[in-house]
Amino acid sequence: MKILQISKKSLSLRSFFLTLALLSSTSHADCGKVIITKMNWASAAFVTNVSKFLMEQGYGCDVTVVPSSTVPALTSLAETGEPHIVTEIWSTSAPVVYELEKQGKVVIAANVISDGGERGFYIPKYLAERHPELKTMEGILENPKLVNGLFHNCPEGWGCRIINDHLAEALDFKGHQIKTFNHGSSETLATSLVSAYNNKEPWLGFYWGPTAILGKYEMTHVDLGPYHKEIHECNAQADCQTPGVSSFPSAAVLTAVTTEFSKNNPEVYKLMTHISFSSDTINKLLAWQEINKASAEETAVHFITTQSDIWSTWINEEAIHNLSSLIK
Repeated sequence: MKILQISKKSLSLRSFFLTLALLSSTSHADCGKVIITKMNWASAAFVTNVSKFLMEQGYGCDVTVVPSSTVPALTSLAETGEPHIVTEIWSTSAPVVYELEKQGKVVIAANVISDGGERGFYIPKYLAERHPELKTMEGILENPKLVNGLFHNCPEGWGCRIINDHLAEALDFKGHQIKTFNHGSSETLATSLVSAYNNKEPWLGFYWGPTAILGKYEMTHVDLGPYHKEIHECNAQADCQTPGVSSFPSAAVLTAVTTEFSKNNPEVYKLMTHISFSSDTINKLLAWQEINKASAEETAVHFITTQSDIWSTWINEEAIHNLSSLIK
């Protein structure tokens, strides 16, 4: 039996689960309690909701979602062993994940964005065309008025916030009359970019992909100069004593699972090793989310009901049976 259609008004995981329960009578082993992060940016929230659905409906898990961001999540994991799963870690912002792996506290389950993520300082393409000198950080420092003397920074708790603060110090933003505006959320950061773009105004700030924003709006990556591994790794540490200038490397985007959880729940751990999306897939899903003014839950439902050819390859035989009504 298949779910043929779900109206946009009913597109929530709660209503979806009720519909699924009516359409299928399944029994499955209880995998127990799972604590999983829901990071405060769109791609991570989407991945969490897809993972939650598959764990609950396919594997019988009791999933608790904990809103978090990179630094608090990894700190908590290191100190308490919870959350059990951190779904999206940008390793270049949080290299500590590799230290936790060496210490035996976590295992890296997957590259959740298979081809990696992009991030850095951006200006709108129209601004770069008007003023080509702004394509480099040197040109921006020499012409701060052309970007309104303002840099749009990451929210508190994000790994990029630490790096950007150190870059602002190393580049002497204050001395070049560039103020930093620290956004309170990814939503306000995105709103500032979209508003500037729609009005063809100057904008300088940090952004990353895959995101709906970089899929919908043409942006130009600002050249910060060469990448220096040692400098970047120092910049990523809150207590870095010698901030320097380095570009952002291509980011491995990871899912980490506590070692204890992976041993106690091998089938769920195996699931997490398979959950992976290409940047193109994520971009299209996030663009759908924005166009339809949908939530992360609704976007997860959209993915689950339209792209079973992808997620059905991630799950074990029992989960395939439990979710057979959705597999086309």
